[in-house]
Amino acid sequence: MSRSGRSRSTDLSADRMRTLELTPVSRETAERLDRFVALLLEWQKRTNLIAPSTERTVWTRHVADSLQLIALAPYARIWVDLGSGGGFPGVVVACGLAEVPDTLVHLVESNAKKAAFLREAIRATGVPATVHPVRVEDFVENAPEELDVVTARAVAPLPELLAMAYPLLKRCALGLFPKGQDVGSELTDAAKCWKVQFSLSQSRTDPKGKIVVVRGIEPTSQKPAGTTQIQRGRP
Repeated sequence: MSRSGRSRSTDLSADRMRTLELTPVSRETAERLDRFVALLLEWQKRTNLIAPSTERTVWTRHVADSLQLIALAPYARIWVDLGSGGGFPGVVVACGLAEVPDTLVHLVESNAKKAAFLREAIRATGVPATVHPVRVEDFVENAPEELDVVTARAVAPLPELLAMAYPLLKRCALGLFPKGQDVGSELTDAAKCWKVQFSLSQSRTDPKGKIVVVRGIEPTSQKPAGTTQIQRGRP
């Protein structure tokens, strides 16, 4: 093995260990995640599933960042992941919940190559998930009646994301939306169009990151300029 090959293997091993310390899982879940990451990196050679700069930190940057969402919705069984892309957070959540009865994760991804990868990831890991190779708007119009959580990661700024997810969120589904250091400005922009009942959860993987936990939402009525419409919940 070349020196670069040994270095890459060591980096991934250390990154994997840190992830399992940040977000502990069962041995069975860890094995599913191993198969998923191996498949992801194999497909990454010909299909851009994650930013190349994050390949060596795929475990902490992507896997742990996704796993942490499960603790925010401990009783949720039916998840919808909008714009699943390379399987984050949807496939990772399905890996973490595979042993929980009646779990199902809907993966919504319109890109044909990425949808093909998601189907192969489900096959390789045996997780309770299904792929919807359609646009988010089309899925939302025909979404299943039963759902508990809506997620989306790196899909769109929060105002646009809330607009896409609103038909699902208004049915009392919980929204879990990981955001970076600009979350404050995104919430301010969202307040122009939406009354949102939310809390912010600190990311375990990014000191500057937050997870926006949406518990209620409705469009704003006309208000005087400068009026705050977002209603902050308990952290």
